[in-house]
Amino acid sequence: MNLITTPFGFSSTALDVARGVDLTGRRAVVTGASSGLGVETARALAATGAEVTLAVRDVEAGERAARDIAATTGSTAPRVAPLDLADPASVAAFTGSWGGPLHVLVHNAGVMATPERYTPQGWELQFATNHLGHFALATGLHGALAADGAARIVVVSSTGHMQSPVVFDDVNFAFRRYDPWLAYGQSKTANVLFAVEATRRWARDGITANALMPGAIYTNLQRHTGGRGSGQVPPELIKTPEQGAATSVLLATSPLLDGIGGRYFADCEETATIDRRGEAPPLHGVARYALDPEGAERLWALSETLLAKGIA
Repeated sequence: MNLITTPFGFSSTALDVARGVDLTGRRAVVTGASSGLGVETARALAATGAEVTLAVRDVEAGERAARDIAATTGSTAPRVAPLDLADPASVAAFTGSWGGPLHVLVHNAGVMATPERYTPQGWELQFATNHLGHFALATGLHGALAADGAARIVVVSSTGHMQSPVVFDDVNFAFRRYDPWLAYGQSKTANVLFAVEATRRWARDGITANALMPGAIYTNLQRHTGGRGSGQVPPELIKTPEQGAATSVLLATSPLLDGIGGRYFADCEETATIDRRGEAPPLHGVARYALDPEGAERLWALSETLLAKGIA
């Protein structure tokens, strides 16, 4: 299978990728869209004419972002809706209030390397926010996505997935000593596995899902790490938020991705599957375990079980 390449790359911005794309009449949801990569992803989608909803925890910040997007793109201000991915009731309220088809769903929101914290359901916070909340969102919106017939789900993962596979017997660190980077890595692996299984299960509905590494970008995501992520990325590999959002927008809009799902991208191109660190250039490559179909199916079943218990 040949890897997908595009005319875009490391330096491309979200607006570069969106230029010439017309999504008039299409509807998109971007989580965590009040700042950072999310707002730049939403801005580029709005510039294509799409009707964009900013799904955010802080509605006031979301409203400010919506006004800024309207002012800079000349589009109608995006809709803003409350969404706390760590709260199943908030996710259910969002999905329950949605009406009509949905064409693009961008799983952008996330937390990184947080101190040890658990939701009221007992879920480790990073797994709950980065994976379980988005899983519940996508499954809750499945009908709206299927109504389109060619909907896309874009999942923001990270090279951090190489820190850890999903440890199925201890996803909530009940036995392992908690490590913020292992927890982050596990949640980012879960993001990729979700894209694999969602594509397999929902291909008959025309729904595809792809995951991506946006690059190293300094945003609010790094608030628990001193504002500089892992601190191990060379300065020349740091991107702006506008550049970091480019791969998300590519997966959401490019005709090159029609009917393509279950893959992992970096710098606007599909990146190689690897079995060891160092087999791909820095910030590229996807661990084989993150694309494993059996692991993807197992994670889906586990996620359904956890959510059923957590909501009951």
